[in-house]
Amino acid sequence: MASFPPRVNEKEIGKLLLNLVDHTEVVRDLTFAPDGSLILVSASRDKTLRVWDLKDDGNMMKVLRGHQNWVYSCAFSPDSSMLCSVGASKAVFLWNMDKYTMIRKLEGHHHDVVACDFSPDGALLATASYDTRVYIWDPHNGDILMEFGHLFPPPTPIFAGGANDRWVRSVSFSHDGLHIASLADDKMVRFWRIDEDYPVQVASLSNGLCCAFSTDGSVLAAGTHDGSVYFWATPRQVPSLQHLCRMSIRRVMPTQEVQELPVPSKLLEFLSYRI
Repeated sequence: MASFPPRVNEKEIGKLLLNLVDHTEVVRDLTFAPDGSLILVSASRDKTLRVWDLKDDGNMMKVLRGHQNWVYSCAFSPDSSMLCSVGASKAVFLWNMDKYTMIRKLEGHHHDVVACDFSPDGALLATASYDTRVYIWDPHNGDILMEFGHLFPPPTPIFAGGANDRWVRSVSFSHDGLHIASLADDKMVRFWRIDEDYPVQVASLSNGLCCAFSTDGSVLAAGTHDGSVYFWATPRQVPSLQHLCRMSIRRVMPTQEVQELPVPSKLLEFLSYRI
């Protein structure tokens, strides 16, 4: 069986290599495992996620079932061990990608959840919802650590679960692990710090749909419904030595192990992103 990707010369660049056919509805999102394994996960309106091995001619390894409605988006943790998938009916699921089993369902949103992203150290998970909120979770225990509201005062669950002009469409973590960007239907881009409950910077954007930071975190790109892509210089701040140390620790240590460290309680709270 031929390996993927095959060797190609310049004349073959741009040629279709594989066509993965198995979903029965629209495919809404795709994400590669960050470990370079060429494992691909696809999220679909057919209520499933499918795991493909592109080193094995695109063989479908597993179907992840559990969503009761459309799956909007999915994201790998930085170490590729965990996958988050979000969808209609308030769904936020975490999957063990070694065993292909569900770890837990995160409950807290009041409307469809449409985007998700892990922090660079894997200690935090951001989810964006039509309920006007971005939640920051601890994916290792399911706790909500922060809430970034896009409507003040915060809407009641009944209003948040219905039509409003503050639907959050996208969320993205910066690579410094300190900043988050969100797009909402109120024609605004917001830049947040993980230790502040208000935006540190805002910009105007109509019809925003998706956003992503550049690798160095200096630029945010945002795509719109009308086919345009806009770019912004992002808030820049030199991370503190404490934060850099925290990220180094959290890359290799989940919350449960952090809580067992023989260190003062304030330091445990800091390492757990609770202060």
